[in-house]
Amino acid sequence: MKKKSEVLRKILSQNIKNHRELLELSQEKLAEKAQISSNMLRDIEGCRTWVSDTTLVNIAAALKTDIYRLFMPYPISEDENYKTAYLDLVKTLEKVQTDFSSTVDKTLKLWNK
Repeated sequence: MKKKSEVLRKILSQNIKNHRELLELSQEKLAEKAQISSNMLRDIEGCRTWVSDTTLVNIAAALKTDIYRLFMPYPISEDENYKTAYLDLVKTLEKVQTDFSSTVDKTLKLWNK
């Protein structure tokens, strides 16, 4: 029977790889975005090393996902419709976040007058 930590590491490693591939990022590009070395990312995806909290936060941000999603034990579908929907959702969420931030900034400026 595998240890829970081994199972968790495998889930995390596979989910990072799946999310990276969905976003069509190379290991080198994801490593750059996450501010880690490509060797470290290869070791994480290969289940050879664990991640620090800071590294995990950076990887999740670079993958445009929540940290908890990287620990969910489910396969990401290879279906093209799923990939398209996922990428559309990522783009929509980025736009919502940008619009929300802009609205908050404008509101704060009005209050500070």
